[in-house]
Amino acid sequence: MPHPQRLPIVTSRLGHQQVARIASPYGPMVAAACEGGLSGLWFEGQKHFPDLSAMTTGDTQHPHHVKHQQLWRTLEAQLTAYAAGNLQHFDLPLHLCTGTAFGQRVWQRLLQVPFGHTTTYGELATMVNSAPRATGGAVGRNPIAIIVPCHRVVGVNGALTGYAGGMRNKTALLRLEHYFD
Repeated sequence: MPHPQRLPIVTSRLGHQQVARIASPYGPMVAAACEGGLSGLWFEGQKHFPDLSAMTTGDTQHPHHVKHQQLWRTLEAQLTAYAAGNLQHFDLPLHLCTGTAFGQRVWQRLLQVPFGHTTTYGELATMVNSAPRATGGAVGRNPIAIIVPCHRVVGVNGALTGYAGGMRNKTALLRLEHYFD
């Protein structure tokens, strides 16, 4: 895999997140982190991609900058190992701090769907005591692609349904996890 081409680490005007463009086996991705850990991972240009226009260049001497540099390296290494079939569980500090309380509940449930398994929107909705459509909306707004495995949610009878990161990526991720075997 080529060395990642990162954007300069930038800090939002609110000062609580740093953002980097990272290379991944799935193409360029944008990652965000705050003091609590990884708070975002998006395929470039995907649905619900964050608006980065309010970001400003951060202080590269700040302790969080140094800490996040290590997080970016670990994230890239784990994404590479996952894509090679050598990693089934990510070991990164996560900070699901955005979205609604309901969305956060759904994302926590997604973390319980193991590698190689899927769940349906209806099953997930039952787990969070909600309607499938509302649950699907929260799944679609998952801020941490791949690691919070929203790609493991399928439609009734296993039908592949939408994915904010694109159906090509969803299919590739499920193929890697042997969904089609």
